[in-house]
Amino acid sequence: MTSGAVRVEHQGGDRFRIGVRQHTLEVDQPEDDGGTDVAATPTEMFVASLASCVAFYVRRYLSRHDLPTEGLVVTATFAMAQRPARVGDIAVQIDVPDGVPAERRPALLAVAGRCTVHNTLEQPPHVTVEVTA
Repeated sequence: MTSGAVRVEHQGGDRFRIGVRQHTLEVDQPEDDGGTDVAATPTEMFVASLASCVAFYVRRYLSRHDLPTEGLVVTATFAMAQRPARVGDIAVQIDVPDGVPAERRPALLAVAGRCTVHNTLEQPPHVTVEVTA
C-alpha cells in the first residue's frame, strides 16, 4: 500500500506553503476574502486535484491505445454548497484531441471515472484531526 505525507506551513496572512515530497505549492485566498491572491485557494486545489487526476488517467488511456494526446484538455467547474460549507457540485469536461475515434469515448469516459481522486470522492476516507503540542 502506498502512503504519503503533506506538510503545510503558515507563511503569513492566509498564505500557506505546502510541501509534497520535493515539491512546493502555495495556497492563499482572494483579496475579497482577506487574502493576497498569490495562489489558488485550497478549494480550487481540491477541484484541480480531481481534474488533473482525470487528465492523467485519460492521457494514459490514449497513450496505451496509440491515440493522440496533443491537445488534451480537462476543465472542471464547481459550485459551493452551504451547511456545512463544501463543494456541492463538480462538473468535469474532457476535450479529447483530434483523431480520437468516437467509438473509443465510452471506454475513455469509464477510465476517467475511475481515477484515484474520483474513487476517493465516491468512497470517502476516514479522516481524523487532532491537535498536538
